[in-house]
Amino acid sequence: MLFYHGATSPYPFSLNWLDEFADPQLAKTLYGCPFPLIDVTVMPDDDIVQHRRVALLELMQKHIRQRDLSGITESLAAVVMLGYTNRRQLRMLFHYMLQYGNTAEPGVFLRRLARRLPQYEETLMSIAQKLKQEGREEGREEGHLEGLQEGSRREALRIAGSMLQNGLDKEMVQEITGLSADELQPLCG
Repeated sequence: MLFYHGATSPYPFSLNWLDEFADPQLAKTLYGCPFPLIDVTVMPDDDIVQHRRVALLELMQKHIRQRDLSGITESLAAVVMLGYTNRRQLRMLFHYMLQYGNTAEPGVFLRRLARRLPQYEETLMSIAQKLKQEGREEGREEGHLEGLQEGSRREALRIAGSMLQNGLDKEMVQEITGLSADELQPLCG
């Protein structure tokens, strides 16, 4: 089976995947038979929940582009409670969801899910901690880059001031330093 979970819903083409090939007959010869294409974007969540082992995957595929995944917390918890998914699969699915999905507050979402799934609290909280740590590192890196940029700008202004004092014309200083006319204006006084 092939699953479709694209941005366009419902799937706008034939649900027979062989029809997608330039030569469907040749594709049929190569692949033996047509696989059904399942459009999860139009399946009701209540139907998806009945699909046992693939339910969690289908639910994630269906809702991954949703504006805020926190709206499916209950459905996710219900599917996980069925017990068809092991810890490794869950960890991968949650990482996928947090990396490619949209959640305004990932930490809050994970804590809410952990309350509904106490047996997976440790796994979910370790993911939340990892996200928090990544956020800190990203913030530090951003701050460092901003500091470097500000330092470079100050140095360019210092050099520009020196050039202007030594009689270089304003346009030449702009070209050499990459500073704008507005940035040079205070130095020209």
